Amino acid sequence: MENDYFYKKIRKMQETLELTRTSRKIVSQMLAGYTLEQLNKIPEGYNNNLIWNIAHIVVVQQMLVYKLSGMPMMISDEMVEKYKKGTKPEHIVTQAEVDEIQTLLMETINQTETDLQNKNFTNYQEYPTSAGIVLKSASEAMAFNDFHEGLHIGIIMSIRKFI
Repeated sequence: MENDYFYKKIRKMQETLELTRTSRKIVSQMLAGYTLEQLNKIPEGYNNNLIWNIAHIVVVQQMLVYKLSGMPMMISDEMVEKYKKGTKPEHIVTQAEVDEIQTLLMETINQTETDLQNKNFTNYQEYPTSAGIVLKSASEAMAFNDFHEGLHIGIIMSIRKFI
């Protein structure tokens, strides 16, 4: 009986990670399909641009899963400060930054999977999200992250119409 629970939990996490990977592949393809100028353009009526939304999903996943677990993030403090919740684009993103973000889209999820498999997330600091969901573990954070990324993919799709 205990083994069934354990295997169901593992399967659920694998499904969550697969959904995240699919989301990241979609975003990666979107990122590759635009010029630097298009990525940096903030359309009228919007507070941010394509590249901000893409970098933001990388930053939020790292903060929700790694920072709240007391583990080192794979991203710089500078990146966090530029793209965390409550920020907006304040500089023109360079091609080097775009390339780094493109790489981080998949590398962060691959490392998260490894760390989850190795049970590295043991001390999770409970976190109430702005959506009213209280996250109590790294696996809950990953499930919530899929919801968060879906919201930003919707925003990205909306912005694309105006660039």
